[in-house]
Amino acid sequence: MRKALLLYNPLSGRRHDRRLADVEAAVSVLRAAGVEASSAATRADGGTTEQVRNAIAQGCDIIFACGGDGTIHDVLQGLVGTNAALGIIPLGTANSLAHDLGLPLSPVRAAQAALTAVPRRLAVGRVEYQDFTGRPSSRYFTVATGIGVDAHLFYKLNPRAKRRLGMMAYYVKATRLWLTHKMEHFAIEIPDTGQTRRAEVSQLLAVRIQNFGGILRELAPGASLERNDHRLVLFHTRSRAAYLGYILRGLLGTRWTVPASSCCTARLCLVASCRKVCRRASGFWLRQTESCWERGRRRSA
Repeated sequence: MRKALLLYNPLSGRRHDRRLADVEAAVSVLRAAGVEASSAATRADGGTTEQVRNAIAQGCDIIFACGGDGTIHDVLQGLVGTNAALGIIPLGTANSLAHDLGLPLSPVRAAQAALTAVPRRLAVGRVEYQDFTGRPSSRYFTVATGIGVDAHLFYKLNPRAKRRLGMMAYYVKATRLWLTHKMEHFAIEIPDTGQTRRAEVSQLLAVRIQNFGGILRELAPGASLERNDHRLVLFHTRSRAAYLGYILRGLLGTRWTVPASSCCTARLCLVASCRKVCRRASGFWLRQTESCWERGRRRSA
């Protein structure tokens, strides 16, 4: 590590009033170790991608995402396809990727850990979709992407409530959606060895990590960043009891079978629906009628 840029989202997480102080503490740790380090706030409307690419062009060999999974998601878009590494200073609400990687949640300790970390190359997911104007677009993700009620959760979650209540805001909104959300079916296709699996589902998750942290922890048994594929979680029902049963399964750490749900491994999944459904990828949401995703590769510290 020779030159680093620390990008932070001034609005993510619950400690936004201390955000700059946390980032500067991490910068001080890196500078004390001889790293040429600087920091900057992320820009809205896709500007983070340009920030990352400009930093790499100016010699940065590592870009730190200082925030939560949404900040990591934004930084990732400019990193894929380069030789720069991704560093993480966990300052968000859920910090799922940081939990899965076993990173310290203290800004100073996370920066210290990065100084001795050995970069490794990991697979990332890639989702292709139509944007609001109908144009083809794509995003990379490291944690998960989902279509259905979980994406609706991110779409409907009030940012102010999230900053004020932290994870409790997720739990409250999830409970409300579980009670009121209309589960819409949509069609999926999963290319397999020599054949294509087709199904109608009301919820689809493509998961890359094993440990989400917090009270939920494991959402998709068998998922791992060390793998070059996704662990898919499929709900073939509109039953609210089945959804609740699957969440309780993760909360309690049990292996019981939940009716009308299944898990499988895939490197490519196609989604097509005549209705509009919500989709999210690691904290980033959009609305689309058709999408597909596959796995790629990214280097991470």
